[in-house]
Amino acid sequence: MSKALLVIDMLNDFIEKDGALFIGRPEEVVNNVSFRLREWRSEGNPIIYIADQHLPGDAEFIMFPPHCLAGEWGGEVIEALTPREKDFLIYKRRYSAFFGTDLDLTLRELGVKELELTGVCTQICVLYTAADARMRHYDVTVRKNCVASFDNQAHEFALKEMKETLGVNVI
Repeated sequence: MSKALLVIDMLNDFIEKDGALFIGRPEEVVNNVSFRLREWRSEGNPIIYIADQHLPGDAEFIMFPPHCLAGEWGGEVIEALTPREKDFLIYKRRYSAFFGTDLDLTLRELGVKELELTGVCTQICVLYTAADARMRHYDVTVRKNCVASFDNQAHEFALKEMKETLGVNVI
């Protein structure tokens, strides 16, 4: 297997209206990610869910309200995109899915060289995961219709940064 799909932070606290950091109008990105999941599953390629998972009092809560607390509803993958038995689920406590996790080891054990990133928020967790992936020499693709943010200007900046600075294939 040479490629994997990463589903980043498609969690209740970001996607559901009652979530702590609701991004607003997530229906399109949820539908597009769901479509990509069906395609990847039909091809038999690995799918890796990345889930923000914080402890109470996390330093990130200085910048953002408490969200995605370990063991709570907000940190769970939304029902519409529930992981399946063969999917991977990797928890993270920082923006990048590589920082302090076993993502890189998992990808290397699977023989993955190409990543497609989906999820939220474009200028935060998607961008920093893309940067770390490129620093590790993975080929990275981001589909514009499969990522979203609560800040459209920052979303557009992040897409441009990924393409022009990181060499991500933004389509």
